[in-house]
Amino acid sequence: MSNHLTHVHAPDGVAPGSGYSHVVWGSGRFIAISGQCALDAEGRVVGEGDAGAQARRVFENLRRCLAAAGAGFDDVVKLTYFVTDVAHLPAVRAARDEVIDTARPPASSAVQVSALFRPELLVEIEAFAVLPEGPRP
Repeated sequence: MSNHLTHVHAPDGVAPGSGYSHVVWGSGRFIAISGQCALDAEGRVVGEGDAGAQARRVFENLRRCLAAAGAGFDDVVKLTYFVTDVAHLPAVRAARDEVIDTARPPASSAVQVSALFRPELLVEIEAFAVLPEGPRP
Protein backbone atom coordinates (compact mmCIF):
# COMPACT_ATOMS: atom_id res chain seq x y z
CA MET A 1 0.00 0.00 0.00
CA SER A 2 1.22 3.48 -0.86
CA ASN A 3 1.95 5.78 2.08
CA HIS A 4 3.03 8.82 0.08
CA LEU A 5 -0.55 9.71 -0.84
CA THR A 6 -3.37 11.14 1.25
CA HIS A 7 -6.98 10.24 0.37
CA VAL A 8 -9.98 12.25 1.54
CA HIS A 9 -13.19 10.38 0.78
CA ALA A 10 -15.50 13.22 1.81
CA PRO A 11 -14.30 16.70 2.78
CA ASP A 12 -16.49 18.50 5.32
CA GLY A 13 -19.80 19.44 3.73
CA VAL A 14 -19.34 17.15 0.68
CA ALA A 15 -21.34 13.95 0.29
CA PRO A 16 -19.13 10.85 0.23
CA GLY A 17 -18.48 9.37 -3.19
CA SER A 18 -19.33 5.82 -4.09
CA GLY A 19 -16.04 4.05 -4.75
CA TYR A 20 -13.82 7.09 -5.15
CA SER A 21 -12.03 9.75 -3.11
CA HIS A 22 -12.95 13.38 -3.62
CA VAL A 23 -9.37 14.49 -2.96
CA VAL A 24 -6.01 12.74 -3.29
CA TRP A 25 -2.61 14.41 -2.92
CA GLY A 26 0.98 13.42 -2.57
CA SER A 27 4.51 14.50 -3.23
CA GLY A 28 6.93 13.05 -5.73
CA ARG A 29 7.12 12.48 -9.48
CA PHE A 30 3.93 13.15 -11.46
CA ILE A 31 2.98 10.56 -14.09
CA ALA A 32 0.29 11.05 -16.77
CA ILE A 33 -0.98 7.98 -18.62
CA SER A 34 -2.80 8.60 -21.89
CA GLY A 35 -6.27 7.19 -22.30
CA GLN A 36 -6.04 3.44 -22.76
CA CYS A 37 -8.51 1.32 -24.70
CA ALA A 38 -9.05 -2.42 -24.99
CA LEU A 39 -6.33 -3.00 -27.57
CA ASP A 40 -3.82 -5.82 -27.43
CA ALA A 41 -0.12 -5.41 -28.31
CA GLU A 42 -0.94 -5.73 -32.04
CA GLY A 43 -3.72 -3.11 -31.89
CA ARG A 44 -6.60 -5.61 -32.05
CA VAL A 45 -9.73 -4.95 -29.99
CA VAL A 46 -10.13 -7.27 -27.00
CA GLY A 47 -13.67 -8.11 -25.85
CA GLU A 48 -15.71 -6.61 -28.66
CA GLY A 49 -19.22 -5.95 -27.34
CA ASP A 50 -18.25 -6.87 -23.74
CA ALA A 51 -17.67 -3.87 -21.46
CA GLY A 52 -16.25 -6.04 -18.65
CA ALA A 53 -13.69 -7.74 -20.90
CA GLN A 54 -12.74 -4.39 -22.39
CA ALA A 55 -12.36 -2.80 -18.96
CA ARG A 56 -10.12 -5.65 -17.75
CA ARG A 57 -7.89 -5.18 -20.82
CA VAL A 58 -7.83 -1.41 -20.28
CA PHE A 59 -6.65 -1.91 -16.69
CA GLU A 60 -4.00 -4.36 -17.91
CA ASN A 61 -2.78 -1.73 -20.37
CA LEU A 62 -2.78 0.88 -17.60
CA ARG A 63 -0.79 -1.53 -15.38
CA ARG A 64 1.81 -1.92 -18.11
CA CYS A 65 2.02 1.85 -18.65
CA LEU A 66 2.37 2.50 -14.93
CA ALA A 67 5.08 -0.17 -14.69
CA ALA A 68 6.99 1.55 -17.50
CA ALA A 69 7.25 4.56 -15.16
CA GLY A 70 8.13 2.41 -12.14
CA ALA A 71 4.65 2.89 -10.66
CA GLY A 72 1.63 0.77 -9.81
CA PHE A 73 -2.05 1.21 -9.05
CA ASP A 74 -1.26 2.23 -5.45
CA ASP A 75 0.34 5.36 -6.93
CA VAL A 76 -2.72 6.41 -8.96
CA VAL A 77 -4.35 9.63 -7.75
CA LYS A 78 -6.97 10.11 -10.52
CA LEU A 79 -8.80 7.98 -13.06
CA THR A 80 -11.01 9.41 -15.79
CA TYR A 81 -13.45 7.03 -17.46
CA PHE A 82 -14.87 7.66 -20.91
CA VAL A 83 -17.70 5.25 -21.71
CA THR A 84 -20.05 5.06 -24.66
CA ASP A 85 -22.90 4.19 -22.27
CA VAL A 86 -23.07 4.84 -18.51
CA ALA A 87 -24.61 1.37 -18.23
CA HIS A 88 -21.02 0.09 -18.67
CA LEU A 89 -19.87 1.69 -15.39
CA PRO A 90 -20.68 -1.30 -13.12
CA ALA A 91 -18.46 -3.52 -15.30
CA VAL A 92 -15.72 -0.86 -15.30
CA ARG A 93 -15.92 -0.51 -11.51
CA ALA A 94 -15.74 -4.29 -11.07
CA ALA A 95 -12.57 -4.42 -13.18
CA ARG A 96 -11.14 -1.43 -11.31
CA ASP A 97 -11.82 -3.05 -7.95
CA GLU A 98 -9.67 -6.02 -9.00
CA VAL A 99 -6.58 -3.77 -9.19
CA ILE A 100 -6.99 -0.89 -6.73
CA ASP A 101 -7.13 -0.71 -2.96
CA THR A 102 -10.87 -0.10 -2.50
CA ALA A 103 -10.22 1.35 0.98
CA ARG A 104 -8.07 4.08 -0.63
CA PRO A 105 -9.57 4.63 -4.10
CA PRO A 106 -8.25 7.34 -6.41
CA ALA A 107 -10.25 10.41 -7.33
CA SER A 108 -12.41 9.64 -10.36
CA SER A 109 -14.58 11.17 -13.07
CA ALA A 110 -16.84 9.39 -15.52
CA VAL A 111 -18.01 10.85 -18.82
CA GLN A 112 -20.42 9.35 -21.32
CA VAL A 113 -19.22 10.06 -24.86
CA SER A 114 -20.97 9.52 -28.16
CA ALA A 115 -18.07 7.49 -29.55
CA LEU A 116 -14.44 6.57 -29.09
CA PHE A 117 -11.85 6.53 -31.86
CA ARG A 118 -12.97 3.07 -33.08
CA PRO A 119 -16.66 2.12 -33.12
CA GLU A 120 -16.16 -1.25 -31.41
CA LEU A 121 -14.53 0.35 -28.34
CA LEU A 122 -16.77 0.90 -25.30
CA VAL A 123 -14.31 2.17 -22.65
CA GLU A 124 -11.27 4.44 -22.45
CA ILE A 125 -9.50 5.29 -19.19
CA GLU A 126 -6.72 7.75 -18.45
CA ALA A 127 -4.72 7.86 -15.22
CA PHE A 128 -2.62 10.27 -13.23
CA ALA A 129 -0.19 8.95 -10.63
CA VAL A 130 2.38 10.30 -8.18
CA LEU A 131 5.47 8.20 -7.56
CA PRO A 132 7.45 8.94 -4.40
CA GLU A 133 10.94 10.28 -4.84
CA GLY A 134 13.74 7.93 -3.86
CA PRO A 135 13.49 4.23 -3.06
CA ARG A 136 10.07 2.72 -2.53
CA PRO A 137 9.14 1.85 1.06
